[in-house]
Amino acid sequence: MKHSILTHLAHAGRTSAVDGGQPVNPPVVRASTVLFDSVAQMREMRSRRGSERLFTYGARGNPTAFALEDMVTELEGGYRTRLFPSGLAAAAMTLLAYLRPGEHVLLPDCVYEPVRKLAEGFLAQHGIAASFYAADGHDLQARLRRETRLVYVEAPGSLAYEMCDLPAIAEIAHRHGALVAADNTWGSGLLYQPLALGADISLMAATKYLSGHSDVMMGTVCTLEAAWAPLASVADAFGITVSPDDAYLVQRGMRSLGARLSQHERGALVVAHWLRTRPEVAEVFCPALPGDPGHALWQRDCHGTNGLLSFSLRAAAPDAARGFEVTAGEGVARRALEARLDPA
Repeated sequence: MKHSILTHLAHAGRTSAVDGGQPVNPPVVRASTVLFDSVAQMREMRSRRGSERLFTYGARGNPTAFALEDMVTELEGGYRTRLFPSGLAAAAMTLLAYLRPGEHVLLPDCVYEPVRKLAEGFLAQHGIAASFYAADGHDLQARLRRETRLVYVEAPGSLAYEMCDLPAIAEIAHRHGALVAADNTWGSGLLYQPLALGADISLMAATKYLSGHSDVMMGTVCTLEAAWAPLASVADAFGITVSPDDAYLVQRGMRSLGARLSQHERGALVVAHWLRTRPEVAEVFCPALPGDPGHALWQRDCHGTNGLLSFSLRAAAPDAARGFEVTAGEGVARRALEARLDPA
């Protein structure tokens, strides 16, 4: 299946042919104001834009962004995609789209820290309760509430890369009447496909592997058809849009996603196996490694791994690191040391 996706990536997101041929990549279309042939046409287009994707005003998207949406949709295997100015914005709009005051969301205890703060702060202030389940999902059933409407998943988890059984989680959540949203930044649509494993919503920080060059901020949310309407409604209500220049850069980056991830995988596995031989290292966290607690699930559900791994030292000495750059990002072609700092 991975090879089939790679073939689609080479062709996805193309614009319609015109006389004389078409460009390999859609051009950058910068526009705020859109011209119509007549008042009647403008009114007719506006009457349809609630249910159709139409180029009616810059705040509702542009042809370059539409091409990227199509490319992500094909990669994720979903119904439609919306773009957001950052990965965190994609997560925030997902939570706002599917939750109302008085309802409850379950998130993994390993969840990306800004999403945890969003849930415990902003959502709580607006009457939406949040609680947390174990990273591997073993206690999910016990933590569901009558008012639970959304189960948020990370596969694997942030920092320690714990795998969870997404099909099992989705079955439990759906039986309870809750939707499942999965952060697919790690899998990037190529290594992991949450929508095929039972999720209703898949979101990614395109800032990371999709773009791949540390120069664009963007998030994506792709859904199944049954889950699409709330997301589209919230995105339109908030006037969410992205720069056509950024959309172009992400689409260009996606053309090389397969080649980049393959190289990341080779390098990461060499480093991971080497780390296991070092007496200073207490544990290596990488589900692609045999013996990792999530290895069996990784083998079953994933189509490879990427350049991300973490490890713990028997004696912490962060200032002794050599050959690393301290960073808060991931998915880039360099060695990175991400430090979790105590704000105190």
